[in-house]
Amino acid sequence: MGRVTDFDSLRRAMAENSEEPEGPARNARAEQLLLEAEKLNIPLAVIEALGHQLKVYNYSSEKDKMFVPFARLLRMWDERPADFDEYETHSLHWVFKWMTAGMLDQPHVPLASIEKWLGEMEHRYRLAGHSERAVRCAEFSVAGHIGDLPRAERAYAAWLAADRDRMADCHACELHGQGGWHLKNGRDAEALELWGPVLEGEYSCAHEPHTVLASSLVPLLRLGRFDEARAHHLRGFRLVRPMESMRGAYADHVEFCALTGNEARGLELLAERPAYFTDSGQPRSRMDFMAVVTLLMERLTGLGLGEQRVPGPAGRSWTAEELAAHARVEALELAARFDARNGTSHVGDQVRERMDRRPLVDRLPLGVRAARTAPAGPVAPVAPVAQAPAPEQAEPPSLPTLLAEARRLSDTLQPHALEAWAAVARAAEDTEVDTYVRAEIADHTAMGRGPEGVELFERAAELYAEAGDEGEAIAARARAAYVRALSGELDEALAAVDEPYDRILALYADDATGVRQTAAVLMSRARILMRRVHERSAGTADAEQAVRELLALVGGRGGSDLRLVSRAAEGRAMLAELAELAGDRERAGELFRQATAQFVGAELPWFAVEYEVRVAALAHEQGDVAEAERALRAALEHGGPYVEPVGRAQLHLQLAEVLGGRGAADEAAEHALEAAHWADEAGESATLGAWARHQLGGFLLRQGRFAEAAEVLESALADLSAETHGDGAVVQTKWWLGDCLGELGEHHAAAERRLQAAEIARHWPEQHDHATLAHLAAESLGNAGLPVEADQAYTRAGELWRAMGNVHFLVRSLRARAWLALRTEAGQAGARKLMADAVRECESALEVVDDPAAAERLAGELGHTHRQFGDLLARSVPEDAEDEAIQEAFEGALAEMAAAVSVFAMLGEDGLHGRTGAELAAGWLEADLSRPADAAARARAVLDAYEGADPADETVRARRAEARQLLEPTEE
Repeated sequence: MGRVTDFDSLRRAMAENSEEPEGPARNARAEQLLLEAEKLNIPLAVIEALGHQLKVYNYSSEKDKMFVPFARLLRMWDERPADFDEYETHSLHWVFKWMTAGMLDQPHVPLASIEKWLGEMEHRYRLAGHSERAVRCAEFSVAGHIGDLPRAERAYAAWLAADRDRMADCHACELHGQGGWHLKNGRDAEALELWGPVLEGEYSCAHEPHTVLASSLVPLLRLGRFDEARAHHLRGFRLVRPMESMRGAYADHVEFCALTGNEARGLELLAERPAYFTDSGQPRSRMDFMAVVTLLMERLTGLGLGEQRVPGPAGRSWTAEELAAHARVEALELAARFDARNGTSHVGDQVRERMDRRPLVDRLPLGVRAARTAPAGPVAPVAPVAQAPAPEQAEPPSLPTLLAEARRLSDTLQPHALEAWAAVARAAEDTEVDTYVRAEIADHTAMGRGPEGVELFERAAELYAEAGDEGEAIAARARAAYVRALSGELDEALAAVDEPYDRILALYADDATGVRQTAAVLMSRARILMRRVHERSAGTADAEQAVRELLALVGGRGGSDLRLVSRAAEGRAMLAELAELAGDRERAGELFRQATAQFVGAELPWFAVEYEVRVAALAHEQGDVAEAERALRAALEHGGPYVEPVGRAQLHLQLAEVLGGRGAADEAAEHALEAAHWADEAGESATLGAWARHQLGGFLLRQGRFAEAAEVLESALADLSAETHGDGAVVQTKWWLGDCLGELGEHHAAAERRLQAAEIARHWPEQHDHATLAHLAAESLGNAGLPVEADQAYTRAGELWRAMGNVHFLVRSLRARAWLALRTEAGQAGARKLMADAVRECESALEVVDDPAAAERLAGELGHTHRQFGDLLARSVPEDAEDEAIQEAFEGALAEMAAAVSVFAMLGEDGLHGRTGAELAAGWLEADLSRPADAAARARAVLDAYEGADPADETVRARRAEARQLLEPTEE
């Protein structure tokens, strides 16, 4: 910060301080500047310093300090109004509104004082000739705060009826207040409709759309508009995060997390703002904050996480349960102070209602990473409901009931059959059961143990044999053999399955066992042989013979026996795998489709998921995007809730990539979002989840949803690593993030991300990405007001472009450096040299190029360079330059414009717009050089060039209008 020596340096210092982040440091600097202003002995300097101090207090957590500087300003106005210039007079009346709101926020200010202040405001506005619109708006705020709804209704009507003038709040703030009235009256949809112009960017100000985005979250959830709520949270929180004064809006975002199953993210938000627990400068926003802290902590406690450590007020550690109790007391004590001041219970009623809200959705995936705090469950009703009394404890089902259900689920191949058998096993622990049931329990328990189930399968076989079911005993031994294969013991598995295979065929030939048991053994043998094919690339013929033997047995025999239908479908899938290994991908795809059709036809769609995924992979290899998309959609539909979270994440991510590849970014983003959600559910946030967020951010960027994309990409970067995801993914994510930040006007941060990406790409063999990123970083640095650093980055990019022989971008880097030179020590001389170098690079390349198309592109680049050279010469003349210097600069600029016209003219129709643009620029220079006839000639040349052109073309219309404007002085 510069030292204050006079009024101008004071103003510069206050302007610099205004750009600093909100907070105590900025406030302290404003206090210091007031002391410096008082030393100047200039009344207006003190007035401006007081106004600056008042403003920074208002936009901070120390809002309670506003009243002192305002009281002093008002006294100075009453004593010597002539000391105020027009701007400070306006500002003094403007901040009357801040005082009203500020008094409402402070429960120690009596209601009578606030009412008196309203009258004072109305009186002074009337004396100054202002409309009563701002006064009625302030009255509406007072009435709404104390719960006097009839008065609020009258004030609201008077507010809207009064004329808008310079004292009225901006359109964005007014719409926010008006929408809030609809919200208070239960009209969520009307509030959102009224806020539309603010949400869409038509109206904005220092605190909008920040607060409207925050206020819209709960009504959107209540209306079931979850996608919009998610977008508003990501976009709005990004705006609110750096602004210390927006604790109330910040609380809205914490509340959103508590109501959408995003409790972990809510905790992250609390951890970012520890001072919000204790800052006392604005009691009303502190009350709102502590109310949503209560909501979040009680939600965690209700989920059984009351002992979890959570962020809280400094000085001690907190559990969720402890903080819930503390925050509730704090919120209610503050509410009681407001109600005592107001003489109503309105504030306390609102706070209690807010603290007791119920979640509006089980979990709304946000795309950003956050650990899950509770298992997924059914979606809660959108409207709050009373807690139902706990049902009476039902009697546990009997063992016969459990056994019947387990057999039913097994016979129909339902997904939860093994869990049902586990329940049977628990129930049978203290009960005598027959040998066959014990065999079934052992058999199904073994199925759930994978490679560790060999001994249990052998035990099941012994029990089946003891119970007199030789066929089922043989089938269990075959399953044991297959489990050995899963453990890598292929030779042992093949040896172990031979005897069951021979025995089952002999029994089947003697009608001593059924098709089901025989098919089970044949399937186990076929699976073992298929595993040998995959692991050793051997035995293809044996495997195919085994599969065909199985199909010959079960073909046409399935009917209502789902086990046999399943064997037939799996057999076809095995033949598909063999066809794929043999290189017959078309045949493989057809067989996989037949397998899925059999499973779906038997109402066993969950078994079809794996094969639809195989179809998708084959289709993708063959370039059949439509079939790949169909198969992945079918896999998701068939899997339903039965696919494990990691599998669902993979399916959604694959479909997102297919959809993104054909340009359907909107739907691709939806599937990438689901992929991120299910990856988090699976505990794969840092691996699959990071990749899903990377993709999601890219799709959001393609839709122009820059704030949402930035939040998601920043979340992805926390987990992306070159080791796990590849350095290409890291570079692309930083690149995309830089693009988003640039669109959001965060140019310094954009430059940082682009430079980070460039540093990684610097080590790649192919340098195009490195050069492009260096070029983009230079652009961001220039936009961030860092011309020296931008020049260095453009210089580096130019060296890379030269090394790659890319003349176009080399020339563009030189042109950019020329414009930057005007803002550095290089000055006009350096700028002109760089632009001349750009012209020479184009001309040199044109001399050696032999490709007509390349020559045409280079000529276009040369034309644009001459045009920019002319613009630079004309614009770089100092305002205080001598007439001779101005004449010389304009003549040089005119020569460059003429050269541009000549080059573009050689390009014919392709250079038409470039030529007319340069022609008009030359015409204005001719006019400035007092050559009206030459200027008119150039204007007519433009009109002639567009004779018969499409009148709907915007460029044509704009150029014609400008040409006529250039002609007007001549015609007059």
